[in-house]
Amino acid sequence: MNIDKYGRIELTEKESLDALYSNKINELKGLFFDKETVQKFNSALLANKDNFQKINTLIGVNESLELFDEANQCLWFMPEKYHSFPIESWLLSQCVTEEERIRVNKELKLFIQHDMFDLLFYLKYLIDTMREHKIVWGVGRGSSVASFVLYLLGVHRINSIKYELDIHEFLGEKNG
Repeated sequence: MNIDKYGRIELTEKESLDALYSNKINELKGLFFDKETVQKFNSALLANKDNFQKINTLIGVNESLELFDEANQCLWFMPEKYHSFPIESWLLSQCVTEEERIRVNKELKLFIQHDMFDLLFYLKYLIDTMREHKIVWGVGRGSSVASFVLYLLGVHRINSIKYELDIHEFLGEKNG
């Protein structure tokens, strides 16, 4: 199995058949067929009354990268335990003061408002993975250091409360 530069899974013919015969084809997130292939396969299933799953496709391989990105914003390649990780309660458990809890709650609302909440699950996975494999990353860069939530996750090492950094700097909007 190979992954192309857009994160799409490319299977050999044998790998494709193995996935089809095991009825696991739709569990392979990021696997794409062109629309014609999907229609032919699903039509053949109906005609032959086979018990295989139909192939679902979010986007054909001939469509634009923008459509590919839009369709796949919810697909995060990480272990299932991170998809259901209790991120909100974990972040709040990392807070020492009431000021920190208030800031985390404020930021979480903004992450939800900006449709960025799912990103937090992936960042938790990414940071845990880098720590586990002793991979070094920077102390912080750009406007992300204005986020106390990202500080708690370990994305950067700049305490935005200590340095009175406004979360709105990170989200690119004016405060008040």
